[in-house]
Amino acid sequence: MAGPWPLLRSFLRNCVAGTLVVVTVNDRYASVVPVRGTSMNPTLESQQGDRALVSRLCLDARYGLSRGDVVVFRSPTEHRSLLVKRLIALPGDWIQVPAAQEIRQIPVGHCWVEGDNPDVSWDSRSYGPIPLGLMQGRVTHIVWPPNRIGPVERKMPEGRSHTMEFWKSTEVIT
Repeated sequence: MAGPWPLLRSFLRNCVAGTLVVVTVNDRYASVVPVRGTSMNPTLESQQGDRALVSRLCLDARYGLSRGDVVVFRSPTEHRSLLVKRLIALPGDWIQVPAAQEIRQIPVGHCWVEGDNPDVSWDSRSYGPIPLGLMQGRVTHIVWPPNRIGPVERKMPEGRSHTMEFWKSTEVIT
């Protein structure tokens, strides 16, 4: 009688293999993150218990990030925290900051992010452009709760971000 050892060994081997697959997928391709706070209301709602699917493929240069994407990144002030905001401007873009009544150019290697609920959002309006190296991925779908399952819309607030070509084509009146 062989005993329970072959069955236990097979079970443990399958558990280790499954864990390696899950860790690899989570690290390289996608993960699910809980939404906390109200800065992304109404797009993402923490009161509803939203869980978001985050694709990491956008971190590869072939896929990239686009203006209007909802992104997950490490907080520039608290590196253990992950934040979810909308990507407003990319490197080289010019951003119009409403509260400060100024226009700023986004430096190379940085981007500008803002929450959809500006009254409660702690974002680039507070800490400035953030390094692209802090990006962890793009939110593509809400996966929980069942009544909110669906894609997350890419949208841009109008008149906030402009590329250099826009400013070159704009007539300057002095």
